Amino acid sequence: QLQLVESGGGLVQPGGSLRLSCAASGFTLDYYGIGWFRQAPGKEREGVSCISSSGGSTNYADSVKGRFTISRDNAKNMVYLQMNSLKPEDTAIYYCAADRYYYCSGYAPKPNRYFEVWGQGTLVTVFS
Repeated sequence: QLQLVESGGGLVQPGGSLRLSCAASGFTLDYYGIGWFRQAPGKEREGVSCISSSGGSTNYADSVKGRFTISRDNAKNMVYLQMNSLKPEDTAIYYCAADRYYYCSGYAPKPNRYFEVWGQGTLVTVFS
């Protein structure tokens, strides 16, 4: 069974940092492009960031550019999202998703873009 499991969410004050992790089981991430998405209460899903299978291409939404960094460690079958300078508007459930035919070209993932495998999400709350 193909699974992605996110972790690392929690409560943080504005200006703080969190690192989200996305662990794959049942398959190897090496050939999969990865997207990070978030959905805040009452809002539509937003594509936050993406990374190509090799890690050579990354993209970010304008809302997080310069604050978030996506990375991957294929040897550990993991993808990460380092989030710095967090703001209250970053509060959301964060999801990672994987797809063999996603190449992360040019821009952050579109919110309705199809991905083969999704995680269950991890909650990030930025409060003052």
